[in-house]
Amino acid sequence: MKIHIHPLGPIQTNCYVVEDEEKNCLVFDPGDEGDALLAELQKLSLKPTAILLTHAHFDHIGAIETIRDAYNIPVYLHTAEKDWLGNADLNGSGKYAMLPNVVCNQADVLLTDEKSLEVGPFKMGIRHTPGHSPGSISYIFEEEGFAIVGDTLFKGSVGRTDLPGGNTETLLASIHNELLSLDEELMIYPGHGPATTPGIEQDQNPFLHGF
Repeated sequence: MKIHIHPLGPIQTNCYVVEDEEKNCLVFDPGDEGDALLAELQKLSLKPTAILLTHAHFDHIGAIETIRDAYNIPVYLHTAEKDWLGNADLNGSGKYAMLPNVVCNQADVLLTDEKSLEVGPFKMGIRHTPGHSPGSISYIFEEEGFAIVGDTLFKGSVGRTDLPGGNTETLLASIHNELLSLDEELMIYPGHGPATTPGIEQDQNPFLHGF
């Protein structure tokens, strides 16, 4: 598989496009700049199968409709945030006067307690990793050696918990139980910033020491 990383929007949210050998792809967290992202997908002759959301904060969802409409593909989201896509107060865009309200249509597929997921030719594990938000999900591609974890864990940091539904104790439990338990060399692709590994964060992340 190939992984294309597109930092989008004013907060430079990482949108990940995961491509297989047949040019099928999954689009994770299309946060903004929908036309530019669409142009890139077309330039690479990719065939999107679905949009998968790690969570429904505004900076991860702003380009959903551009991509969903262009390819007529489903959007996947955890059921705990099923009302967030259409509510600017819940998804956070209503909090910032300098930004437009982000309002999207509902997700097509709501995830609950699934431990694995098949979307077209793609197979992955799912781990519910709340704390940054109640419906945060990490998508685990163990055989391919990577995971897409949204804003749960960053290189040298962790997700903020001062937004609606955030909880620091829950976040740290999610990181320790669901992410640091992965192979220590597995690549962790976060919602912002560079990639890391469970091994690096276990050893060096100051937010995780003493938990």
